[in-house]
Amino acid sequence: MGAATRNVAIVGGGHAKWGERDATWKDLAQEGGKATFDAVPDIGPEDIEGLFVGTVQPERFAYQTHVAPMVAELLGIDVDAMIARTELACASGQAALRYAWLAIAAGQLDCALVLGVEKMNLGRERMPEMQGSMSNVLDREFDGVNGLTAPPFFAWYAQRHMHEHGTTRDQLSLVAAKNKNNAATTDFAQFRTEVDPADVTESPEIAPPLHLYDCSGITDGAAGTILMSEEKAREVTDTAAWIVGSGQSSMAGNSINNLPSFSGWPQARTASRTAYEQAGIEDPLAEIDVAEVHDCFSISEIIEYEELGFADRGEGGQFIEDGRSRLDGDVAVNPRGGLLGCGHPLGATGVSQALEITNQFKGTVPRDRLVDGAETGLIHNLSGSGSVHSVMVFDRDPK
Repeated sequence: MGAATRNVAIVGGGHAKWGERDATWKDLAQEGGKATFDAVPDIGPEDIEGLFVGTVQPERFAYQTHVAPMVAELLGIDVDAMIARTELACASGQAALRYAWLAIAAGQLDCALVLGVEKMNLGRERMPEMQGSMSNVLDREFDGVNGLTAPPFFAWYAQRHMHEHGTTRDQLSLVAAKNKNNAATTDFAQFRTEVDPADVTESPEIAPPLHLYDCSGITDGAAGTILMSEEKAREVTDTAAWIVGSGQSSMAGNSINNLPSFSGWPQARTASRTAYEQAGIEDPLAEIDVAEVHDCFSISEIIEYEELGFADRGEGGQFIEDGRSRLDGDVAVNPRGGLLGCGHPLGATGVSQALEITNQFKGTVPRDRLVDGAETGLIHNLSGSGSVHSVMVFDRDPK
């Protein structure tokens, strides 16, 4: 795919509070929308031409479908150009960003709202129903029917990576502790308690070798961003996150029977290469300053170091052990706290990641997690059985 034709920027956005919320899907959408407009005071509902809503399972968790026009109603937006809901499991938010970017780049509209929303907590007494709803993200007939859910699935990856490359239990704990400690400065995050690596290792075992703190949470939340063409963006801000590359990959394997690997994600490698080529990036470790990657489980981040080009194959464990992904490392990975710290409201995660990159460029994040001088950023999401990987690259200045 060639480069887009017009420059497009994320000019700002906001979050609803994330966590186990006594709030409905509609409440979360309204909170996320209000926070977004509050953060970009020169833009109101009357300026929005396109609306893209990333959400995964409102039909199961909230008994509601056709949600994009409902969001327009809740936020008082008269959409006159493009409206859509995107569903790509855990990458639904990034999918919404991608479609908004392409619509603006193609000249179909100048200003879009991207809102990611998920309501997942139904009360502890309904935990079996909540977990059952998550199992259908995998192939229901072949994988979900056998009880396969995310923790055992990612435990397989951890076991295989350990077997092939000598990755250690301590290295998994270093990832989880880093991200949870970063989340302590993130005001909307679900988990803000600082931990050390021993706390991770000593937390209850879920699916060997993964323990509780290796796993992201079940989270209610919302996040929104405003995307604009260059002409319009320069009217409202001097600092934005310009989208300079995007890639996706899925390799004809969705059921676990057909996945190409259980220790790596060649789809992530392909998606990142596409995004890097569009962005003009030849050495991602040297050129990416800050990255928000999909650490749904601690092993995921270790594999992503390798597939995104930050570490050689099999060296992801050593990469975290050497501190190269810390805020002061070679590339700051998950400064807001990632999915392990912030939680994972499926449709909102990708939107929140992009907003963190935007706020890093603006310098509006707390000083404790600010990556000084960040010029280039990246977001990454995997979805379903890891069968789809999505990557987007941002720059402080448009190419």
